[in-house]
Amino acid sequence: MSVFQRLKEGLARTRGRLSNVLSLASTGEEPDWEQLEEALLGADVGVAAMTELVEAVRSQRHHGDVRETLSRAILDLLLETERKALATSTISPRVVLVVGVNGVGKTTTVARLSRRASLAGRKPLMVAADTFRAAATEQLEKWAVRLGVDLVRGRDGEDPASVVHEGLQAAIARGADDVIVDTAGRLHTKQPLMDELVKVKRIAGRVVSGAPHETLLVVDATVGSNGLAQARRFRDVLGVDGLVLTKLEGTAKGGIVVAVARELGLPVRFAGVGEGEDDLVPFAAEDFVRALVGTNGGD
Repeated sequence: MSVFQRLKEGLARTRGRLSNVLSLASTGEEPDWEQLEEALLGADVGVAAMTELVEAVRSQRHHGDVRETLSRAILDLLLETERKALATSTISPRVVLVVGVNGVGKTTTVARLSRRASLAGRKPLMVAADTFRAAATEQLEKWAVRLGVDLVRGRDGEDPASVVHEGLQAAIARGADDVIVDTAGRLHTKQPLMDELVKVKRIAGRVVSGAPHETLLVVDATVGSNGLAQARRFRDVLGVDGLVLTKLEGTAKGGIVVAVARELGLPVRFAGVGEGEDDLVPFAAEDFVRALVGTNGGD
């Protein structure tokens, strides 16, 4: 199954609700604006994005197809964040910090990012800085063996910042191109845990200039509007550069992508579309919008 087909399947519920509203408009009738608002809110796009999108459709409804107008409005929002290109670092190793709340798939994301680096001809090293959950380290160790990637791990309960310090020194000594750091899941509402991440970030910068060069927040696409609150808090505390959206192949509503782009200006860097090692793919806004809104051809 292609990436688009997986997205289409995962977003079927939202696409169906939107199609019920948009199909009337395609016959020349006035859309039911209240139903459109409800469908967008039900998809978790958030109030701000919903208001902007409905206004865009209203203003253009006599000048083009309503479905195409909505698709273009959503796409423009997403592309605006993608244009904020991440500065390319010439520093080696390049350090990526992967963060998020419990259960969103951080450890698997770290492994998949390492896999992508290897396939690109780079030498990755993973750092298991989740020292509070033994299962996370064990999982990453299995991935390291499976992928043939170096791994630095700490002792149970060790200060995560110390593990990151050791990992970065090892990366320099071993000539690694990329260091991908797994961190412990934490509630975004718990300040002491967030402060710990700030410390990790500070220590990383002392070992490698400018590190971390990218901070990726992993968000479960099925959690809905709570994902926006998570993203806002992590962005404010850490300065998140982009999102990894997992479980998009499941029963995601999908609108969290639009909400984060509109309200936080954060791009989605990667999307999880399955459970395999190669099922983390660069986020493609065009495919996402087509899977979310559909087309008049029924696709």
